[in-house]
Amino acid sequence: MNYIKELLILSFIPYIGPQKIRNLVNYFKTPTSVLEASARELIKVPGIDKKSALCIVNYRRNMGEKFADEQLKKVSKIGARIITYWDKQYPNLLKKIYDPPVILYVLGEFSEQDSYSIAIVGTRRPTSYGHTVTENLVKELSRYNMTIVSGLARGIDTVAHNSALENKTRTIAVLGSGLDIPYPPENRRLLARIAENGAVISEFPMGTKPDAPNFPRRNRIISGLALGTVVIESTDDGGALITASFALDQNREVFAVPGNITEKHSNGPNKLIRDGRAKLIISAKDIINELSSQINLPLETSQEGIRVELTPIEESIYSLLSNKPMHIDTISELSGLPVSDALANLLTLEFKGLARQLAGKLFLRS
Repeated sequence: MNYIKELLILSFIPYIGPQKIRNLVNYFKTPTSVLEASARELIKVPGIDKKSALCIVNYRRNMGEKFADEQLKKVSKIGARIITYWDKQYPNLLKKIYDPPVILYVLGEFSEQDSYSIAIVGTRRPTSYGHTVTENLVKELSRYNMTIVSGLARGIDTVAHNSALENKTRTIAVLGSGLDIPYPPENRRLLARIAENGAVISEFPMGTKPDAPNFPRRNRIISGLALGTVVIESTDDGGALITASFALDQNREVFAVPGNITEKHSNGPNKLIRDGRAKLIISAKDIINELSSQINLPLETSQEGIRVELTPIEESIYSLLSNKPMHIDTISELSGLPVSDALANLLTLEFKGLARQLAGKLFLRS
C-alpha cells in the first residue's frame, strides 16, 4: 500500500484522527475509495458518525491537496520520508498499541534490532545521581544490543541518547513537534547524530510547533516502541509518569530506579515502585532478566570477558572497600569527596558489579 498523498489529505480533514482513518481504510480498502465515498456509505463504517462523514464529503479538495503537496516537499527538503501504518517498515511493537499513528515522519532508518527496545525517560533537570544512573544503564543495555528510545528532551532524554551513541547502540528519538522544528533547539546536532545511527520520528506534520499538548500524545509512542519503559528521576506530575502510564495501558513492562526519598525528583519512581506499578531495578541485568522470555536471552546472561574500566575516582573508592561493610560517611571522609559524589561513584561501581549496597547506606565489595 502506498497512498501517502491520499492519507495526508485524510489526516488534514477535521475530526478524522488515526483511529477513524484506519477504520475507513480497512473498510474501503484504499484511501482513494474513502475520499470518493458518499456520506451514506461512510456512516456504515464503525466510529464514523454523520458529522465525520460530512467532513470527508465536504472537505475542500484543493486545500487538502495543497497541504499534502507542501508536506511532501518539506519532507524531501530535509531528507526525511513518510512511513504509513500499512507499510512493512512500520515498527511492529508500535502497531500493537491502541491508537497507533497512521503516518510517521522519519529521519534515519528502522532496524530489526529495534524490536528489542527499551525506553528511558525522566526529569529535564536530573541530579548527578540521575545522570550517572542513566549513563551506566545505557552502557550496560548496549552490551545486549538493545535500542534506546527517548524523547530528545533536556535532561534524562538527552543523556540517554548521547550515552547510546557513545556506546554504539541504536537510539530512536520521538518528537512532540515536526521534524523540521526540533525541540529543544540546542539538540539539533544531537538529532542529526541520532538520524545517522538510528531514527528520529514524529507523527506531527512538518511545521508543527512544540506545543505543550503534543508531548503527552508523543509519550504513547515512546512507550509503544519499547518492550519496557524505565523511569529515572521524575516529580509526581512529570511527563515520565505519563509515559509509564501509557506503557502500563499498552501491557508493557515498567521499571523504575529508586532514589533518595528527600529528593522531589525521586518521588515519581519511588511511588511507582511503592504502588506496585513498576519493578525496582538497580542494573540492566534486572531488565534483561524480566524480559528474557521476549528477547530469547537466558536469565543470567554472562558478562564474563567484558573488561571493566574504572576512572581514577572509581579506583580510589574501590580501593577503600573490602568485605567489611563501610558507611557512606566514612567513604566520603576517606576519599575526600562530598557524600553525593561518593554515592554517584559507588552506584557506578555497583552497576559494574564491583560494589554492593546494604541497608543503612553501607557498602562493600561485591
